[in-house]
Amino acid sequence: MGFTIGGIREKRSGTRRRGRGAESTAVAEYTGLWGWAVVPGTRARDGVCSCGQRSCPSPGAHPLGFAREVPAGTGLDSAADTWAETPGASMLLPVGRAFDVLDVAEQAGRRALVRLERMGLPLGPVAVTPTGRAQFFVAPGAAAELPGLLYRMGWDDADLDLRALGPGAHITAPPSDLGGLGPVRWLRPPVLDTAAAPPQARLLLGTLAYICHRS
Repeated sequence: MGFTIGGIREKRSGTRRRGRGAESTAVAEYTGLWGWAVVPGTRARDGVCSCGQRSCPSPGAHPLGFAREVPAGTGLDSAADTWAETPGASMLLPVGRAFDVLDVAEQAGRRALVRLERMGLPLGPVAVTPTGRAQFFVAPGAAAELPGLLYRMGWDDADLDLRALGPGAHITAPPSDLGGLGPVRWLRPPVLDTAAAPPQARLLLGTLAYICHRS
């Protein structure tokens, strides 16, 4: 017996049933505990996206167009029921609502995180991807503010491997697989103090920019 998500058919094994149960719990944690919406997303196998488009620009890393979002605040039972409508989907978090994201190379992100923790600065969640990126959760508005912030800090002319993701973007949530390359993981998991109120980008940006420049 199998199922199809936008074109890719997968076997419905006992392992996958347990995985989907774990994912339903993770979805409920994101929506009910951390206050984030969760969007069902595509998966990829051998570079082919489950959406079925041969020239998909983001294989295994974009929302399923037909699927229902699980809104922030949804409890365990409702989240599980909604998630069961799209078995096999990856978990995506919409950016620009509860948080924006500062995205840097993983090595630079790890070095910056150590320095930021030593400085005692408030920090939100930080995820790492199998593509070698570190994603710092910051307060909404960072994507729009980034050029001005870099200018005021004197980093506007520097060649930095640093970008901000804002409204309209989605990131793959741990422990979902990203594009068939492996799972996304938490480098710094969410906690109650900062999940719903991540820090302003300006508090982290100077250190991130400096480390990126040195890297």
